Amino acid sequence: MHHLNRIYNGKCFLRDHAQHLEESASFKGLQLALDEFTTDVKKQIQRMEEIYALVKEKPAPESCNPIRNIVKDEFCIDTNQDLPVLNDLDIMLYVQILEHINLTSYRMLIMLSKLLQYNDVTQLLTENLDESEDNDQLFVLIAKEYITKDKEILKKQSRT
Repeated sequence: MHHLNRIYNGKCFLRDHAQHLEESASFKGLQLALDEFTTDVKKQIQRMEEIYALVKEKPAPESCNPIRNIVKDEFCIDTNQDLPVLNDLDIMLYVQILEHINLTSYRMLIMLSKLLQYNDVTQLLTENLDESEDNDQLFVLIAKEYITKDKEILKKQSRT
């Protein structure tokens, strides 16, 4: 439950601040990817709520949450960079970092749920894992498109 609470609370915090991230992005492809990512985050939260119901538990608040800290501190949600490219690159980088945390977390929880023979929980976690893998790949592709498509803009902005 401890680990599930961390992921759940982190995803809830991310959901609550996703609109700000989307508004901070200047690249249309990144905005669309963030919209898809937010939709997936909401689905993952719903699945985790199903997991809580299956094991007859309720989400507990976390005072220390690594995902929330990354969103708040690394995305600098309280400030915008002077150069749009810095916001875009930060978003692409930290969304991928978050997805790697989620991938590792879901894998560990899947191992535990299999050990405890919670088959329904395993299935829900596997669906979340699959979405996180897809999102990770989506943001890799967005970063490649952004960097190759706008390399002249990037060069120009990095000189200023």
